[in-house]
Amino acid sequence: MALEWKIKSFEALTVHELYDILKLRSEIFVVEQNCVYLDLDGKDKVALHLFGEFEGAIVAHARLFKAGISFDNASIGRVTVDANYRDRKWGHDLMREAIAGILSHFGERKITIGAQLYLKKFYESQGFVQTSEMYLEDDIPHIEMQKI
Repeated sequence: MALEWKIKSFEALTVHELYDILKLRSEIFVVEQNCVYLDLDGKDKVALHLFGEFEGAIVAHARLFKAGISFDNASIGRVTVDANYRDRKWGHDLMREAIAGILSHFGERKITIGAQLYLKKFYESQGFVQTSEMYLEDDIPHIEMQKI
């Protein structure tokens, strides 16, 4: 069974959707990765929120940004898939939907991401190429990558 994809502005999210998105991000970026950091960075309010629902639960999420917010180009961030569903390869679907969302909502093809280094091959499979040296963000190795 496939996910039902939705893209909403911050203001259009229901309270329950916002709660479920933030819970999912906390489960992955704070608990699973054992990283204490402030997830609520102020950018949620200016992002489009792409999320996938499965059997009524949000199991995948990414933030989409127009150019000039996170990078000079449009960007995708906070890419998350519930650990219980990663065996279904929905991360690939999430990125395809995110790339299509950037194009349809912002008219942009050039996308920059700040990727965790261990996911380099995953993002390369989506057409991204490394454009920076490794850097630490919240003590996790990252690289910048671009899709042109």
